[in-house]
Amino acid sequence: MRFACFIALLCSPVAAADGKLPPAAKTRIDFDKHIRPLLKTHCAKCHAGETRKGGFSINTRKTILDGSESETVVVVGNSAKSLLIGRVAETDPDLRMPPKGEKPLTKTEIGLLRAWIDQGLKWKDGFSFGTLHRQAELSPRKVTLPKVPGVTHPIDRLLASEPRDFRKSLGSDAVFARRVWLDLVGLLPPVKELDEFVADKRPDKHARLVARLLADRRAYAAHWMTWWSDALRNSYRGTGYIDGGRRQITGWLYQALRDNKPYDGFVRDLVTGANGAEGFIHGIKWRGTVNDSQRREMQAAQNVAQVFLGTNMKCASCHDSFVNHWKLKQSYAFASVFAEKPLELHRCDKPTGKMSQVAFLYPQLGTIDAKAPPAERRKQLAAILTGEKNGRLSRTMVNRLWAWFFGRGIVEPLDDMDQEPWNQDLLDWLAGDLVAHKYDLKRTMTLICTSRAYHMKADPRDFRKSLGSERFTFRGPLVKRMTAEQFGDAVSTLTGVWPKMTPAMQRRDGRGQGGQLAAIRSGIRKNSDRKTKRSGIRKNSDGKTKRGGILTNSATKLRCVFLDANPLLTALGRPIREQVVTRRDSQATTLQLLELTNGKTLDSQLKAGAKRWFEQSGKSPDELIARLYRIALSRKPTAEESKVARGILGDTPTVESVQDLLWIVAMLPEFQLVR
Repeated sequence: MRFACFIALLCSPVAAADGKLPPAAKTRIDFDKHIRPLLKTHCAKCHAGETRKGGFSINTRKTILDGSESETVVVVGNSAKSLLIGRVAETDPDLRMPPKGEKPLTKTEIGLLRAWIDQGLKWKDGFSFGTLHRQAELSPRKVTLPKVPGVTHPIDRLLASEPRDFRKSLGSDAVFARRVWLDLVGLLPPVKELDEFVADKRPDKHARLVARLLADRRAYAAHWMTWWSDALRNSYRGTGYIDGGRRQITGWLYQALRDNKPYDGFVRDLVTGANGAEGFIHGIKWRGTVNDSQRREMQAAQNVAQVFLGTNMKCASCHDSFVNHWKLKQSYAFASVFAEKPLELHRCDKPTGKMSQVAFLYPQLGTIDAKAPPAERRKQLAAILTGEKNGRLSRTMVNRLWAWFFGRGIVEPLDDMDQEPWNQDLLDWLAGDLVAHKYDLKRTMTLICTSRAYHMKADPRDFRKSLGSERFTFRGPLVKRMTAEQFGDAVSTLTGVWPKMTPAMQRRDGRGQGGQLAAIRSGIRKNSDRKTKRSGIRKNSDGKTKRGGILTNSATKLRCVFLDANPLLTALGRPIREQVVTRRDSQATTLQLLELTNGKTLDSQLKAGAKRWFEQSGKSPDELIARLYRIALSRKPTAEESKVARGILGDTPTVESVQDLLWIVAMLPEFQLVR
């Protein structure tokens, strides 16, 4: 398409801005550092890839020198006479580039462009904005571990070249214990077990602790239910549940996590719609008029692509994507895998008259028979996804796990696996190891948590600042905020007051139908001594057998993962789960401030907790302070903290003063952060 207005601008004289140009920067220009991010931010949208508005392209140095359809845009060595500089420095918003409505270049940025042109328009060999949307390799890649003297752990060997030496930057055992407890099972470490771990002198005590936590199947499953329910859009109530337009996968998911189901089997069940797992692939049946890009087949395509392949197809479900390489016809072809009949392509919700084909996103990995019924097509899709040629599945999964434990993925964003990783060998080795060990996710978690890299002191950098244009350097786990569920369980641990099952929860637990909370039907299992035992089976008063559900069988302490969203959980970031969420926003908000300081949910729990502490701790303020700090922060209070806390409690604590201290401790950043 020709844009006459752009040509007119290019043909207008530079004199309009000449004499008012910001001066050229005096620094020596580095293309990757100074120019590439600038052009990508301000120019690539209209002049990179296949888009050449006004006939001008920034794809390569040659296309820049070729200029527009009628004018030379850059005069090498003379920025003052270059139309490019005249247009970006123009003061009239109707004439300036980028066009009106877009953010203009700053004087500093214009100065960098001027210096770049004056210094010869240097370009990185082989680079092209024509391949702006990088497509990562799909095939698995074998990585040979480097030999590093004195280092045996594979992750540590792969990270040995990073600037911060993990051998000299390890955190304390108490900090490690609190971190790994929260990361693996979502709970604060019990004081007695923490003391035993710190006092343990065995060299393999960290590995022993990791193994013990992962062996706690109930705590592990409850914790990772949060993570997977976000990713798989699994909730207990909300849009679609009342009229049968949506189904839970809670029962299937809990059992899969409890049994550590191999990840390839996990994916197959979800993609094929195995018994209990159908809700993921069926998506949500929205009421009323629905944009064609949100029809159920398209939801399935979007969700499978995002969760298991780390690529976002939402834009391409409405039109050719602006953020990656996917086209509308590719989205419809993939959605057709799940459809009962061919789909008509709709561009921006307008029918095109063209019918879709049936195809996988990456045809080089395998084909799907368009004539096969939908159930068979889903089986073919599952086989391709979990096939040995598809390295993307394992790379995506280990990248998500790395991001959970370290606060930042090897590839960022997590749902754009075509971006360049900061350590390709690390990504590929972890992915290959996952496959080689039969997709055992606990194996990957063990590797991560037993590395000295994970044991390092926390990196205080802001997550957003770690996503800059320059190469990321590893310095240890980033400081993270607790999830809403972790915070809720931590407050329950601190107060000793845990949520109780409501009548509504009791009614839906153990039924597993429609929109209700699915039950775990555990049946008969085997003990290690080959004797049978019955799990979750109880007797009614009439002597007949009955089976319990997830909640009634799990524990006396009801964890937040099983609660309906309340104001506190919602404010702290629990999503409504109508869209796939693979990472929650960890930034503090005004809503969180208001809920934490004035919300009834936390206030009522702290009141009940204060009463319990007051009744059980005697009336010794020093004892109460010491115990609170040990539970909440996994350490003793400092002398200054003890002094302040004593001032709050007074010589004779009251229920109200205990509540004040509980609230203060719960508001401490150290309590709410995973360091």
